[in-house]
Amino acid sequence: MLMFSIVLLVIKFSAYIITHSNAILTDALESIINVVAGGFALFSVYYASQPKDEKHPYGHGKIEYLSVGIEGGLIIIAGGSIIVKSIMAFFHPTEISSIDIGVYISVFAGTANYFMGAYLIKQGKLKNSSLMVADGKHLVSDTVSSVGLVIGLIVIYFTKLNWLDNVIAILFGFYIFVTGFKLIKESVNSLLDEADYKKLNQVVEILNKNRSEKWIDMHNLRVLKYGAHLHVDSHITLPWYEKLEDSHLEVTAVENLIKDKLEGEVEFFIHADPCLPDSCPICSVKNCAARRSEFVKQLDWTLENMLPDAKHTLK
Repeated sequence: MLMFSIVLLVIKFSAYIITHSNAILTDALESIINVVAGGFALFSVYYASQPKDEKHPYGHGKIEYLSVGIEGGLIIIAGGSIIVKSIMAFFHPTEISSIDIGVYISVFAGTANYFMGAYLIKQGKLKNSSLMVADGKHLVSDTVSSVGLVIGLIVIYFTKLNWLDNVIAILFGFYIFVTGFKLIKESVNSLLDEADYKKLNQVVEILNKNRSEKWIDMHNLRVLKYGAHLHVDSHITLPWYEKLEDSHLEVTAVENLIKDKLEGEVEFFIHADPCLPDSCPICSVKNCAARRSEFVKQLDWTLENMLPDAKHTLK
């Protein structure tokens, strides 16, 4: 990623030197961000891979979200700089030349960005790395801007309206600015442990498909992300008369199930609760000598009844 960004940076600035196009300069300035972000991402991936220790009991994975936030901040600075320079260019115009060469270089850079971005997104999802996914999306978004850039340069080439170069640069500046803002928002939400409903729904689906009759209910479900690591908290309601060893086996079965089905490293903390008389109508345990009322139906587990810290009942 880092070497790839450096090569593209050299190519894009070469295109700017040849053409003097502000639109191409916007693309080149964003490549500086890619190089800086690539360097920090390299360090972040290394740091996030370090094992847990006494000072970091949940690992070092959250540095990835910090890296995403820094990348977003740098992108916002680049977008703002592009907008200011392009506005100033209306008052101090420069002559544009060799637009055809700029088009060829932009097509090459955009194509390279797309394939590298798609690769990073795929690898990020496989390795459960939000940083790799964010970098991949950033490169793919560069492809979108490159397509617009090429179209704009072609229009300038045929119309000879050089002022359009500044208009295109301003539009891309705003696009880059918005991209940076979205990355900062994603970073802040992750650092504040915003609920990942996609991951929560995955957990709920896994538990629903593999539930045991002794798992009367599961509630107070939480999923926290630490880079590629997931920390899952939950309470499980089990028959109150079970021996401690038997309850422990059920808890271990739930833990192993989640670890086996979810991608990445998973740490599962689960608390066992004894069932209450109100649990009987939803409890499907057969031949239960302690049953206080007849079984009515088994409730489907959903986010609505698994997230609250409350045992499930028909009431």
